[in-house]
Amino acid sequence: MQERRDNLLAILQALGLHLLLLGFLFVGLLFQRTPQPLSVAGGTIEAVLTDTLAAPPAAPRPTPAAPQSRPRPQPTPEPKPQEAVQPPQPTPQAPVPKPDAVDQERIVREAARKAEDARREQEERRRQEQVLLEEQKQQQEAERRQRLAQQQAERDKQLADIRRQREEAEKRRRLEEEKLRQITDMRQQAADASSAPASTAPPSDRLGNQGTDDGLLGRYQLAIQQQVDRNWLRPDSLRPGLRCYVGVTQMVGGQVSGLDFARCPADDITRRSIEAALMREALPYRGYESVFQRKLNIPFCYPVEVCVR
Repeated sequence: MQERRDNLLAILQALGLHLLLLGFLFVGLLFQRTPQPLSVAGGTIEAVLTDTLAAPPAAPRPTPAAPQSRPRPQPTPEPKPQEAVQPPQPTPQAPVPKPDAVDQERIVREAARKAEDARREQEERRRQEQVLLEEQKQQQEAERRQRLAQQQAERDKQLADIRRQREEAEKRRRLEEEKLRQITDMRQQAADASSAPASTAPPSDRLGNQGTDDGLLGRYQLAIQQQVDRNWLRPDSLRPGLRCYVGVTQMVGGQVSGLDFARCPADDITRRSIEAALMREALPYRGYESVFQRKLNIPFCYPVEVCVR
């Protein structure tokens, strides 16, 4: 195949060269012209030799000169036709030898192999493009899921913040209500104490829990426990089984000055409710001056039966 291409190219180059030479010859013929003879109108001038020493003859009578006729113009010779230059004939090329059967089979096999290689390369490119497309789809799906997860996490965080803020607001509201109730009760107790007559001892029909201890100390402790239980507003988060002992420090008159929750395994909300119950009003003091104790250990149990066990 390569040899046939080379031969064909050589033939085309030779033909082009001959055509170029023919063009040059044709242009040269156009510029060559045969010169034409000079033709001038009028008569021919004739010269006469005379002897200057001889006597001049008598002048003849002039005769009228006959009119001279114009010479006929000479025909312009036609240019001789130049012989056309024959272009050189291309050299006949030797016939291209035909390949034998073995070469033809080899060429066919080579063409088939190249076609198969091209088909495989095209399939490989398509497979790689498909793999790349699948990877891009998977990456886009992963990014989409990640965005959704982040958005869901942000929404959950916002909801948690809203719930926490609501719970804190509810706690503050309860504490404010508790403080307001304590202030109201303290004012009411102060008004009642100022209007009621003083008593030396608590009436036996008001204090007691049907027990056998008839001493003043037992009645004093019972009065404190009943007052604290009455003032304790148990929170919703309180779980059954609580047994809490709070160390209380009081001043003369029953005003609480300090609390100790070292033996109270309760959460913050429950501790704040216990603190509110103890600080709501002064502990019982009038009538119990003889058995007054500066430091007390008051139990808080839920339900109450837990402390009895």
